[in-house]
Amino acid sequence: MSIKPTTTDLEWTAVDERAVDTVRVLAMDSVQKVGNGHPGTAMSLAPAAYTLFQKVMRHDPADADWTGRDRFVLSAGHSSLTLYIQLYLAGFGLELDDLKAFRTWGSKTPGHPEYGHTTGVETTTGPLGQGVANAVGMAMAARYERGLFDPEAAPGTSPFDHFVYAVAGDGCLQEGISAEASSLAGHQQLGNLIMLWDDNHISIEGDTETAISEDTMKRYEAYGWHVQRVEPKENGDLDPAALHAAIEAAKAETRRPSFIAMRSIIAWPAPHAQNTEAAHGSALGEEEVAATKRVMGFDPEQHFEVSDEVLAHTRGALDRGREVRAEWEKAYAAWRTANPQRAAEFDRIRAGELPTGWEEKLPEFETGKGVATRAASGKILQALGAVVPELWGGSADLAGSNNTTIDKTSSFLPADNPLPEADPYGRTVHFGIREHAMAAVMNGIALHGNTRIYGGTFLVFSDYMRNAVRLSALMHLPVTYVWTHDSIGLGEDGPTHQPVEHLASLRAIPGLNVVRPADANETAVAWREILRRYTKEFGVGAPHGLALTRQGVPTYERNEDAAKGGYVLFEAEGPDGAAAEPQLVLIGTGSEVQLAVAAREQLQAEGVPTRVVSMPSVEWFEEQEQEYRDAVLPPSVKARVAVEAGIGLTWHRYVGDAGRIVSLEHFGASADGKVLFREFGFTPEAVAAAARDSVAAAAR
Repeated sequence: MSIKPTTTDLEWTAVDERAVDTVRVLAMDSVQKVGNGHPGTAMSLAPAAYTLFQKVMRHDPADADWTGRDRFVLSAGHSSLTLYIQLYLAGFGLELDDLKAFRTWGSKTPGHPEYGHTTGVETTTGPLGQGVANAVGMAMAARYERGLFDPEAAPGTSPFDHFVYAVAGDGCLQEGISAEASSLAGHQQLGNLIMLWDDNHISIEGDTETAISEDTMKRYEAYGWHVQRVEPKENGDLDPAALHAAIEAAKAETRRPSFIAMRSIIAWPAPHAQNTEAAHGSALGEEEVAATKRVMGFDPEQHFEVSDEVLAHTRGALDRGREVRAEWEKAYAAWRTANPQRAAEFDRIRAGELPTGWEEKLPEFETGKGVATRAASGKILQALGAVVPELWGGSADLAGSNNTTIDKTSSFLPADNPLPEADPYGRTVHFGIREHAMAAVMNGIALHGNTRIYGGTFLVFSDYMRNAVRLSALMHLPVTYVWTHDSIGLGEDGPTHQPVEHLASLRAIPGLNVVRPADANETAVAWREILRRYTKEFGVGAPHGLALTRQGVPTYERNEDAAKGGYVLFEAEGPDGAAAEPQLVLIGTGSEVQLAVAAREQLQAEGVPTRVVSMPSVEWFEEQEQEYRDAVLPPSVKARVAVEAGIGLTWHRYVGDAGRIVSLEHFGASADGKVLFREFGFTPEAVAAAARDSVAAAAR
């Protein structure tokens, strides 16, 4: 469908036109001043961004976190000025000096938008395609939020109804993650999602004909999106009236996400730089900037020129925001009066609190019994689901293996899905075989707020998710990754499915907490600690990755110190069986803790007082006071062994020069998990032998 309207209700004046050209001036000058950046897209997108922020979106610049606001995602994060300039003009808190400090140390305007750093930035973008998936997650979260608080309201009448707008470029749509996320959005019929595609035909290597020839609009039609094309003006500039009409048509389409293709000319109207790859990622140069200013009727000798008339006009967004917020508050107040219990629940969730008594619902597991930690996690999730309604999630088509089904009778699916458990507000999410998108969608859900999300797959497939996981950590988001089949213990599926380097690799991501519980009771403590850390009382959040076993492992008595990341599971004993000063410390995680426990028995029988430390989370352990860490791992005890069925990179700092590491420094094989542990040296005997070697080394 091609849009070229003859009539529109868009009010567009000469001041609006001047404001759009002002955006282009600011984009050129900001990049020119610092000497690097991406001016071209910000110039060509100026009419679209201005139309969204000044004419379309429901927002209040005085309160950027207002619950009822529309969300905006700039997936094409390299064009950060597209967003920064609109935040400045609308009055979100940025000022002209912030644009002058673009991409410099300590500024509010870094090279790519950063969530939590600049008011009005809804997500950190830059890695292309991530924002597309974030926007899908926000749209999903908006629907789930509505289901929590106002499910009976007619479409478009609830204070929780709002739109998610995303701007994506050619690069975003070439990245595989956007295909995964867009397919999911179409399947979920996310009518609250509107994506604008900047179809400028330019990437870093030149014309996109170098790399792509597909019909993108037909692709989105195949995904199940409502698709429109906005034709440019005769001079090649984006047409605000046509775009506005397309957006209104998209808002009216409530059963499909909307895709609006905008043909643009990068760096328009620069006389020589427009439609060139150089304009994508380089300053235009003083002569071209001056020439472009002349074309638009600006003084080429002035820099960062913003007339009082333009700024007064665009700062009218503050007044409009106050008015639309007041209207929303009336609807919100009426909802609160009609729904006092739901309002109380909303207040609790909004405040970042958990329900009273939720911890009492956590199961405690019988000691001695062999239970896979993935199975324990599944039981914990189902128990928590009954009392924490904001908790929801699922798996990348591995729910039966990940044990991530929080409610078998309720699937997050559109109402006309043929499955009997389909519910537009359902608890269990079926992400499909889309690991990368799943992670970034969860980021979007967390960014939207008012729900708690988790998602599962096999630990080895965290490789597919890594960039989105990194962004979870960069943004300090309360996202929980449930990664099962955490070692060679998964067995016959072989080396392609057996994680070896993954635990160490994930621990290398700053701000990500990796938790590998030793047994079912540690898994319960881990889930409790993760949810506790996602409350506002705890402070700055962080994503968590649970690494869980496929195979059964022995269950030990529950120890609350597991929440400290490392603790003494079994103390060293003297000949009389009384607690004694350890001569040796064995450190284990996950399924290998049992090996340390069995090795301890051998060593104790040989007269070596041996302590076993379970360390489910290195990151949590490192947060503890030095006094506690020294109490668990006494500096005076030089004989130490760490055992983990993965590469040993994590453990060198804990075992020291005299220590030894029982690790796996090569890929696995296809065989029964017990056979693999034996053949690759993960036995109590091997741990005990390493311990004797360490004791000898410490004595030298």
